[in-house]
Amino acid sequence: MKASTTSLWITSLILMLASAAVNSCPPSDRAALLAFKAALHEPYLGIFNSWKGIDCCHKWYGISCDPLTKRVADINLRGESEDPIFENPHKTGYMNGTISPSICKLQRLSSIIIADWKGISGTIPKCITSLPYLRILDLIGNQISGEIPFDIGKLTRLSVLNIADNRITGRMPRSIANLSSLMHLDLRNNRISGTIPINFGKLRMLSRALLSGNRIYGKIPYTISYIYRLSDLDLSLNRISGSIPASIGKMAVLATLNLDGNNITGSIPVTLLNSSISILNLSRNAIEGNIPNVFGPRSYFTVIDLSYNKLKGAIPKSIASASYIGHLDLSHNHLCGAIPAGSWFDHLEASSFVYNDCLCGKPLKPC
Repeated sequence: MKASTTSLWITSLILMLASAAVNSCPPSDRAALLAFKAALHEPYLGIFNSWKGIDCCHKWYGISCDPLTKRVADINLRGESEDPIFENPHKTGYMNGTISPSICKLQRLSSIIIADWKGISGTIPKCITSLPYLRILDLIGNQISGEIPFDIGKLTRLSVLNIADNRITGRMPRSIANLSSLMHLDLRNNRISGTIPINFGKLRMLSRALLSGNRIYGKIPYTISYIYRLSDLDLSLNRISGSIPASIGKMAVLATLNLDGNNITGSIPVTLLNSSISILNLSRNAIEGNIPNVFGPRSYFTVIDLSYNKLKGAIPKSIASASYIGHLDLSHNHLCGAIPAGSWFDHLEASSFVYNDCLCGKPLKPC
């Protein structure tokens, strides 16, 4: 009887272990995560303390799995978070080390978020382009170097690519235009050089393209105007030259256009001032000619900054017919003549008009 009870207990234990194994993540996924963890060092928060036990789908911090396949689907590790683990004021989000290529063994990954850890270095593993289900790649706020993988375009399900605030070098790969599902592209504040690929306009799902603070040169490709969903285009603080394509002002939903701090020449396209754009920053370039006299009821600007250029002539009188103008800066140009009277000018200070050739009228000296 005693032997029978023992046998029954062992059988039950085997069944329990078998059931746990079936309902937990595969050993290969667990091994890949532990190899990923081994390449990182997080000294303050202890976020990896929960990474123990056989089931990486159960209470492993930042890990979630597909409920049906039990494969690891998401890695969500943010160095800035409202999670309770960050509440201790003496703790901060800091991690160093590198992103191990072992992450590529997690073939069902949908999102990789390893963001704002300040000290993570190394490169983006090239094998990351072999993850067929990847939708989000967010590595913002680290010290990652090297180039964007040349075959990044293989990730046809990718909707978010955010590698801002790192040390990425090299050119934007031409294959980036093959990211047919991409909606959010953020490459700001890196060391990316080269030109914007001429086929960039293939990114028809893109709504935000943030490329500021790099070393990008060459002209703005006219194909950008093919991206009919684009609402936010930021190319500021680069080395872009040439003129602004007039077709950009004809984009249906473009609301923010930041081109400040480049080497742009030519004149201001008429289309920009009578468009859907509400934030227009063209400051600190070499733009010439007159400000087009085409403002009208469609002209609604929360910000319009044309300062530090080579603009000449008078401030167009039609600007008084704009439906709204919030912040306006025309300083540091060669403008001349009377500042138009109108409600949009009553709140502006002299700093909006200083360092021109011969502007006059409120808020400057009388004409």
